Amino acid sequence: MNGSGQTSLPGFGSPAIEDRLFFAVYPDAATAERIASLALELRGHHGFRGKPLAPERLHVTLHHLGDYAGVPNDVVRMAGEAAARITGAPFGIGFDRATSFGARRGRCPFVLLGDSPDIQAVVELQRRLGDAMKASGLARHVEPNFTPHVTLLYDDRVVAEERIEPIRWQVGEFVLVHSLIGHSRHIPLARWTLR
Repeated sequence: MNGSGQTSLPGFGSPAIEDRLFFAVYPDAATAERIASLALELRGHHGFRGKPLAPERLHVTLHHLGDYAGVPNDVVRMAGEAAARITGAPFGIGFDRATSFGARRGRCPFVLLGDSPDIQAVVELQRRLGDAMKASGLARHVEPNFTPHVTLLYDDRVVAEERIEPIRWQVGEFVLVHSLIGHSRHIPLARWTLR
């Protein structure tokens, strides 16, 4: 690279941003299937056209660590250092409402939400992980405003909040995930057990 800060060769475009990193908690397989079935049911009920997420992609994002062209080893290393600082027991998490996020039209997330106390433990995990990320050099990726949710699908329709039969699962770990943007794939890079 020359002193002008040029990062690509003349005549060639910048590399495509296709790699996303984030921390998340995932439901167990049976709960993921139950959530996926609910997504299909609610999709039909509301007349959504958006495709529901596959069961293996249903999750609660704790912190988004950025979008990149290639997986940055330094971010992965700092994320691992932060995660290694986290201790705590497994906990239950529950969701009892479905709604559209945001009032804007377009690619609007349709999500599951929950109330305290079903959600408080994951809020605490997200906060503690954020503190550890700050200590590891990832402060700019710490999300200060956290609303735990599971995205079911994206659609251009916006619907009001509705109650659902509660869906709960036990969280025993959190995961550093590499998502291939536009390819609907999540690749776990590392897992940390809560004990």
